[in-house]
Amino acid sequence: MIDINTIRKDFPILERKFNGKRMIYLDSTATSQKPIQMIEAISDYYKKYNANVHRGIYGLSEEATDLYEKSRKNISSFINSRNAESIVFVRNTTEALNLLSYSLGKKLKKGDEIVTTVMEHHSNIVPWQFLQENGIKIKFVDINEDGTLRMEQFSELITKRTKIVSVTHVSNVLGTINDVKYIGKIAHENDSYFIVDGAQSVPHMPVDVNSIDCDFLAFSGHKMLGPMGIGVLYGKKEILDEMDPFMGGGEMINEVHLSGATWAEVPLKFEAGTPNVEGAVGLSAAVDYLKKLGMDNVREHEKELVKYAMDRLENFDDIILYGPRNPEIKGGVIAFNFKNVKNAKIAKALMDEGIMIHPHDVASILDIDAVMVRSGHHCAQPLMERLGVPATSRASFYIYNDRDDIDEFIRALVNVKKVLKL
Repeated sequence: MIDINTIRKDFPILERKFNGKRMIYLDSTATSQKPIQMIEAISDYYKKYNANVHRGIYGLSEEATDLYEKSRKNISSFINSRNAESIVFVRNTTEALNLLSYSLGKKLKKGDEIVTTVMEHHSNIVPWQFLQENGIKIKFVDINEDGTLRMEQFSELITKRTKIVSVTHVSNVLGTINDVKYIGKIAHENDSYFIVDGAQSVPHMPVDVNSIDCDFLAFSGHKMLGPMGIGVLYGKKEILDEMDPFMGGGEMINEVHLSGATWAEVPLKFEAGTPNVEGAVGLSAAVDYLKKLGMDNVREHEKELVKYAMDRLENFDDIILYGPRNPEIKGGVIAFNFKNVKNAKIAKALMDEGIMIHPHDVASILDIDAVMVRSGHHCAQPLMERLGVPATSRASFYIYNDRDDIDEFIRALVNVKKVLKL
């Protein structure tokens, strides 16, 4: 199981203090903190191996290339991909989904449809909206009152014109864990491409692309102990082979003539220009760290934390929680709002005509106690509209958090009530 004291020693940043208090970092959904093993892997690369990859026949370049490609294989194994060629390195989940919007979008015709959900991150909405000017229609599956998807709507909304079904595995706001295996089955029965946004699942639980049978999976390194600026698009190789490249330039070509060009094999076809080699090396080191912990253990640790946090928060009669209450179908994230039931004039920026305190005020007061949560719409404005609020506060947990962090969070929330005289 997770040994929290040992883990915390691997994260130098957690030694920092703010306002003289121990830092309580509860924003891992936005980005995770980094273990020293990952930091040292990047430093070691720059100290010993830095060279451009795939292009040099001298020893240093070959060593850098070997590290880069070994990283690809390691990440492929982490999600149980059948072959490393299915792993395309990108900057982040957003770039991966934009790549799909561009390359798969070229296959779509006017009147074709895309089905997604109202709980998606903007990165799984806006790239598809680019295709609307070509006559592509987007349909959205709604949520139930408990924050789970209305699963019956997939069968209702998917038609013979539906070419793409793209859903988040875990909501970055509600924490809802969606049954992507079931959704994928419905999509494939309709001969639709099935895309999974794994930004909030791959870092936190075992993810097996073969078991899910997704055509594509996108995730970001910085949310799973890795560096910023590196992400992954997994795709079934036979589909990637058929797709046009996203960007043109060096590395992704086979031959270039004044009259035209031909493309390199997958995955290099989608990796134009000098890649983020050190990012891939760092992400591979992060994967090693997670493998050592065991993803089943990571998941069980977060289930225990989210259950403990929700039980503590249930004692506040003036807090609204969003998303499922069942930790079996909820990731390590809790979105909430304070109701302002006693004095609607306390905060300058009130929500919903003075009924609730604005999350920015809550986050600012929590920060006094060095408790760091996210506030805002969390790049999920359509979901906020569906919930009837402009924003929420959000606490999210990871491997370096424990019950003591949640207890400090609860104590800080009590202070919020005092400051706002709730």
